[in-house]
This record gives sequence, structure tokens and C-alpha cells, in this order.
Amino acid sequence: MSKRSVADLKIGERATIESFNNQLMSLKLLEMGCLPGAEVCLHSKAPLGDPICLNVAGYCLAMRKSEAATIMIQNED
Repeated sequence: MSKRSVADLKIGERATIESFNNQLMSLKLLEMGCLPGAEVCLHSKAPLGDPICLNVAGYCLAMRKSEAATIMIQNED
């Protein structure tokens, strides 16, 4: 199975954070509650697809699609 990121999620799709592929961005994301093992769900996208809004750690978190692409996920089965 190929690696997927949060940026690949469709609205309403859930996944679990597995790792990060950008060390500098990972610190910022960890501070915002994007911890490995946390469940994320794509809540909505802006009309042109960027930024996106995620449900993570009990709240909605808006981020750029480029930031979301650094969060590697595993799908919920």
C-alpha cells in the first residue's frame, strides 16, 4: 500500500496519524495536537481546495494543504 497524507483525505474520511515527513513542520503540528496515533477526519475544504479543516484532538484545525501533506496517515479499517 502506498503512503498517504492528510492532504489525500476526502471529506468525511477518517485516518490515524502515523508520522511526519518534514522535521521542522512536525514540531508546529505536534504543538497543534497532531500527535502520532491521533485520529483525524477531514471536515471541509475551501472552495478552491486550500486551506482544509480537520477534526483532530476534539477541535477543528485549519491548515494549508502543503502542511497537511507532511502528515502521513494510515487508513481506518
